[in-house]
Amino acid sequence: MGLRKRYHLDRPGAQVEITEREDGVLELRPTLAVPVAEAWFWEERWQAGEREVDAHVAAGATTQHETVDDFVAHLDALDDE
Repeated sequence: MGLRKRYHLDRPGAQVEITEREDGVLELRPTLAVPVAEAWFWEERWQAGEREVDAHVAAGATTQHETVDDFVAHLDALDDE
């Protein structure tokens, strides 16, 4: 398998990050392009929140409501605690 295919550089939008080391060697790293409008999602603070939610869902610590009114009543009850 060729390098382009192995590192998914054969896909549309594929990009490479180039870094020059102190010894003059150029390091190439495949990168995933993220639209500027979506960059906030990949910030560590946001990703930490995503991991926290994933843990809650995996643990079954979620509540489903049949109606919007039930949901709002649940939120009101949480506020009263």
